[in-house]
Amino acid sequence: MANLDFDIDDLKKSWQEQKVPEVYQTSEIEAMLNKKSRNYVKYIFWISLVEFLFFALLSIYTIFSSNNNESFLNMMKKLGLRVTQDIEMNFGHLYLGLKIFSLLITAIFVFLFYKNYRKIKIECNLKNLILQIIKFKKTVNAFILINIILLILFTFVITFFTIYSLKIQNIHLQNSTIIGFYVGTAISLAFGIVLVLLYYRIVYGIIMRRLNKNLKQLQKIEEEQ
Repeated sequence: MANLDFDIDDLKKSWQEQKVPEVYQTSEIEAMLNKKSRNYVKYIFWISLVEFLFFALLSIYTIFSSNNNESFLNMMKKLGLRVTQDIEMNFGHLYLGLKIFSLLITAIFVFLFYKNYRKIKIECNLKNLILQIIKFKKTVNAFILINIILLILFTFVITFFTIYSLKIQNIHLQNSTIIGFYVGTAISLAFGIVLVLLYYRIVYGIIMRRLNKNLKQLQKIEEEQ
């Protein structure tokens, strides 16, 4: 039979030497969530800044490129349009204006992301922190929506320019050509919107899901308080 005798002092000593899992205080959890949230906002700020710089450099390159707008002008030629110097110049100015407008919009949101990051960075009140995160989420959603609206606007403006140029030169397209032109434009627009949504879902979506998880935890802490 096994020996059932044991020393109570040895048992107490063994129990005291056991490692007790560390329990975080609410304030410590809040501080960790605050830090994580700041980092997620900072990541989106840097991503948007890289986007802005990339498209700015791309715009500068296309301005000085010798084959600038060539693909679009070739498409207009296939529709029977005579690409005169005036048409080429007008489209160049229109395209440049659209790119500058797009860059200005992106620059505004880069500033807003940075402003939100600074507010969250110095925020110490839990309720205000939650409000700042919610506001940041709305800003990100607005940024994605604006990019889709810009894509639709640019497509509409370029399509209108094409139709107007054809009308000026009294060029009448066959119904099948017109239908093909509009269908091709609609398909290109739909494909572009899908790409925009896919890009932001992958690049921004991962960070936003983690930020949303932090937000729910912070809201839970506030409710418990």
